[in-house]
Amino acid sequence: MTTSAPKTAILYRMVMPDHVCPYGLKARHLLKAKGYAIDDRRLETRAETDAFKAEYGVQTTPQSFIDGERIGGYDDLRRFFGKNVRDSKATSYTPVVAVFGMTALMALGLSQAALGTPLTVRAAMWFVSLSMCVLALLKLQDIESFSSMFLGYDLLGCRWVPYAYVYPFAEGAAGLLMTAGVFRWLSVPVALLIGGIGAVSVFKAVYVDRRDIKCACVGGSSRVPLGFVSLTENVMMVAIAVWMATQR
Repeated sequence: MTTSAPKTAILYRMVMPDHVCPYGLKARHLLKAKGYAIDDRRLETRAETDAFKAEYGVQTTPQSFIDGERIGGYDDLRRFFGKNVRDSKATSYTPVVAVFGMTALMALGLSQAALGTPLTVRAAMWFVSLSMCVLALLKLQDIESFSSMFLGYDLLGCRWVPYAYVYPFAEGAAGLLMTAGVFRWLSVPVALLIGGIGAVSVFKAVYVDRRDIKCACVGGSSRVPLGFVSLTENVMMVAIAVWMATQR
């Protein structure tokens, strides 16, 4: 009975006292997952790294070799194994799914803790208000980037630039007050104002002017397209404000 020779790969990666290349770790993990025995060759100094790059004519590490052939870096290795490689410039709804998925679970958990059951009207209200808080947090991480993207389509912001800086604070404050169920006289008008202006702005930009632009809803660096999701976010804000206004 004959046994096939084990699959082997050579991996060059930076492992320095002040920096361990994360893509090197990912490449090593991927090779192991694919059943390769790895000749792990560490580049432990800047001089070793520069000499390796010069020898092989490459600009980056890690670099992997299989059967004497250079495969390349981590993305190249993923392509070699038929895996998808993320395009940092591609449109993505992942940030929106992550935000709304987490806030929905938070609302259900809060309802369970406070009311003894997750499925309540209050849970729906908390879902919207918590979403407002988290979305405001994302905007405030880089308010300059957010404001620049926001001014590209918001009707009030185009006429009064400071509104782009006020918006995330107003959204976060309204969401927090709605979650706590206090000062409705303040949170309801604020949510109606920013949600209403936002809904009209998105509708005009997307469905009237037919513009293909990105939404600032999850921050200024997002690749989420301005469209149905953005409109729904603003409509939900208005709806919850109207609902709270009718409650005693």
